[in-house]
Formats: sequence, C-alpha cells, structure tokens
Amino acid sequence: MTKKFLLLLLLTLITFCLKAQKIVLLQEGKQSSIRGMSVVNDQVAWISGSNGYTALTINGGKTWAWQQVKGFEKADFRSIEAFSDKEAIIMASGTPALILKTTDGGKNWQVKYRNTDTAYFLDAMDFANPDHGLILGDPIKNKFVLLETKDAGETWHMFSDCPKALNGEAAFAASGTCLRFVNSTIQIVTGGSISRQLKYRTNNGWTYDITLIKHGKSSQGAFSIDRDGFVIVGGDYQNDHSADSVAEYYFYNGAYASGGIVLATKPPAGYQSCVEQISENIYLSTGTPGSNLTTDGGKTWTKIDDTSFNVCRTAKTGKLVLLAGNNGRIAVFKP
Repeated sequence: MTKKFLLLLLLTLITFCLKAQKIVLLQEGKQSSIRGMSVVNDQVAWISGSNGYTALTINGGKTWAWQQVKGFEKADFRSIEAFSDKEAIIMASGTPALILKTTDGGKNWQVKYRNTDTAYFLDAMDFANPDHGLILGDPIKNKFVLLETKDAGETWHMFSDCPKALNGEAAFAASGTCLRFVNSTIQIVTGGSISRQLKYRTNNGWTYDITLIKHGKSSQGAFSIDRDGFVIVGGDYQNDHSADSVAEYYFYNGAYASGGIVLATKPPAGYQSCVEQISENIYLSTGTPGSNLTTDGGKTWTKIDDTSFNVCRTAKTGKLVLLAGNNGRIAVFKP
C-alpha cells in the first residue's frame, strides 16, 4: 500500500505541476504571421514576420513597438537575431532574399545582403556569438545554401563547405530553428522526401543521420531542433493534428555512448514547428494545434494549451519565454 500511495502521490504532483504551466496571451490583431523571434533577456525581445513587420519590447512583453520596415512592406521576415534593444538582424525569405540590420532600435535598417535569384529561399538564422552567424537556405544544385558572417552581420559570404542535399529534401522556414549552433557543432534538421540531422564539426566536416520524424511528403519532416541538440520536433503541417512520429529525443542511459535517438513514447498532440529547452529536462514545443511540455527530456509530452503558435523562444540571459504566431499573436509562458 505504501508503494502504491507514493506512486499515486508522485503522479498527482506531476499532474499538478504540468497544470500549473500555462500560456498567457499578451496581444494579437496585427496583420502579420510571426515566425521570427529573439529573446535577449527578461526585458528585451524582438519578433519579425510577414508584411514587413517587426516589433520590439523592452518590458518583458507587456507592450510592443511595432513597425513596418520602410521600403520592405511586402517582405516576409522569417527569422531575427537580436543582441540588445538597439541591434538586430532580420532575414527575409522569398524573392529577393534579404538580410537587414539595425543598430538604433529599428529606426533605420540597412540592407546587408540582397539576392534576386528566384532559386534562393532562406529558412533560418542562428549566431554562435554576436560576430559569427549563419543563414540556411533551401538547396540549389543539390547543396543547401549556407551564408556566413564573421563581422556581426555586416557582410555575408557562402560557407566554405555547404552540406549536400538529397532529391526532394529541404528545410522549413517555420520558426527559424531548423538551424542551430550546438556547442562546437552546426546542426540542421530537414524534411520533405527524407528527414535528416546534419552536423558539422570543423575537423570532421558534415555527418548525415536520418531522423525518426515522419517524412516522405513536402509538408513532412523535422522542423526544429532545440538549443542543446537533444530534442527534434516536426510532423506534417498539412495534417497538423496527427501525432504520428512528431518528436524524437536523445535517450541518455547513464553514459552518452550507451544512449541513442528514439521517438517520444507519448508524443506532442500533433505537428510542432518549434522546440525550446526551458531547463535541464524540461522542453516546450509549439505548433498550429497547440503547445506541449515535457519534463523528462522528451520521452513523454503533455498538451498545455490549444492556441496556435509558430515559434517559442527562451531568453539568452534570463528566464523569459515567449511565443508568437499568426495574426500578430504574442504570448508568454508562465512556469
């Protein structure tokens, strides 16, 4: 009876803790689909989206200063990287492919890269530090486009060793998180005809591993990898309530050598476009069918909200966690 009681108590406490996690809507109603987000600290965050919109908060999301970037009102800014309330870089998918930078809080934006070639479609951006960044684009001639800056986004050039792509393979510009710097590696997750995890190490070049995420169609695959490289989410955005093979995680078995990648035993409730690590074993994921939380490193997930979002991001320094989606929707995760 004692063991049963303790087990019941543990399950009750876990359920209570999960229910305590909630997502609080901050605002919505702007004609922009938000997919880019960068949370600098507990006060400063930037977002970017369609119709040329960006927005900045300096009070933890309570209020936002919106703007349409002048001259780029039709641009779809799918990814943003911010370093302060003054400095940020935005990336536009589609034609022309664009990279813009501000150093005065968005009052002025300078074009740092422009490419009118219709073959270019940029998907995601990440920075290892304020100087060194990468932007990922869909494949051209069986190689992914990978642009690099080493001077804080002032100039961009093609990466020296762009990863190979298979026929029908691409990346998803859903949340800007299919590309990550993970410690000393560059990591990319893909979808379409195949879903793979690509890793680059300076001394070893690229390695290519097939993920367990559902794939085979252009709407399917891995959409996001978390910042420590242990959890990958995705699915099928055209069948977004299907929970079949939408999340995998690195199974730690006491030693890294004995672990491996496995599918979640209780997956998120449908397609997920973004995943972020909240703390050691706690991860938040989100997508059009709602948001989900795991407290065991990705093994089991519980749905905590039904609202549609595209992206969730944690503060680089601090604890603030924000989400954003269509119709200018912005929310905060309350642990």
